[in-house]
Amino acid sequence: MTTLDHDALVAEITAWRRDLHAHPEFGFEETRTSAFVAAKLREFGLDEVVEGVGGTGIVGTLKRGNGNRAIALRADMDALRIPEQGEASYRSRNPGVMHACGHDGHTAMLLGAAKLLAADAGFDGTVRFIFQPAEEWGRGALAMLDDGLMERFPFEEIYGLHNAPGLAIGRFQTRPGAIMSAEDNFEIVLTGIGGHAARPHSGNETLVAACALVTSLQTIVSRRLSPSDIAVVSVTELITDGTRNALPGQARILGDARSFAPEVSAEIERQMRTIAEGIARAYNLQHAVTYTREFVPLVNDAALTDEALAVARETLGPDKVSVVSAPFTGSEDFARFLDHVPGCFAFLGNGDSAPLHNPRYDFDDAGLIPGMHFHAGIVRRRLPTA
Repeated sequence: MTTLDHDALVAEITAWRRDLHAHPEFGFEETRTSAFVAAKLREFGLDEVVEGVGGTGIVGTLKRGNGNRAIALRADMDALRIPEQGEASYRSRNPGVMHACGHDGHTAMLLGAAKLLAADAGFDGTVRFIFQPAEEWGRGALAMLDDGLMERFPFEEIYGLHNAPGLAIGRFQTRPGAIMSAEDNFEIVLTGIGGHAARPHSGNETLVAACALVTSLQTIVSRRLSPSDIAVVSVTELITDGTRNALPGQARILGDARSFAPEVSAEIERQMRTIAEGIARAYNLQHAVTYTREFVPLVNDAALTDEALAVARETLGPDKVSVVSAPFTGSEDFARFLDHVPGCFAFLGNGDSAPLHNPRYDFDDAGLIPGMHFHAGIVRRRLPTA
């Protein structure tokens, strides 16, 4: 066992994070990022490093002692198609793509934990370090699972972290049970007959009907679901084929819905289809509804959440740890792993930064060390030495 120089490790992890930030890659395109991660894990002396899991995913395995239990730690690696507006020296060098959600920080802190655990050990068993592609569009976890993740690299429980703008650096939050929502995507297409803006009666345009439909969709949550059900229906795009002096013959309405229970998701879809059909009939239009389920609800295991909270209190300080009273309506495909094993997903403060998915967002490097110590701490608590 080798004891690492803490200051040197801090500088190294910060350099990794900034390098990753400067070279962002979109989901399933993380070739440079994956190569960087794999090279570091091999440099640390892990027992096994497997590339190409689920496309561009990496699984590193570290074994110590004779314990037969295995746990997993997961970080996401992908960036977003957003042009960066930040001015840091390490800003994105890949035009139109940036780490606007902090996955560069998640990757760097997990690499730090891997280096720390490989050098200092302090556990008995097996750790799987999972570096996942394509979280942002909800396909990376499924891709790794479909590629035999559980069969090839078995583990009994899993943990993950996400940075949280607005929460002070070093503060830790989670909750047992549902903590993040499902995300469903929808597209409704209304089709009629476009025409001249001066002669609306000569065609059968779609824009007025689309506006009525957008308004009516807001009644799903306010009037058609139980007040005790947490749900959101958001229309995010209204696209037509019209122009300034031409009424559109087609209108597309796109958006997403968030919920925490399958039956609520099913009811949202049912009501959406009913409303779309009614509006189309009222305006004498054709309609088509496409409704897909992209993310499932993220539900933390109660016992392992207690364990995660205990580790956070030990490593970060009891005054920096809290249990949130209500779930968040954001979504995370970490939930797909929890369909197979129990685990806990938690939030770590990113201070007074720009919001996630904002072109001026940046991960605060001060959050790297708290994240690294939490990851290492959960391993040592869940895989204790004799």
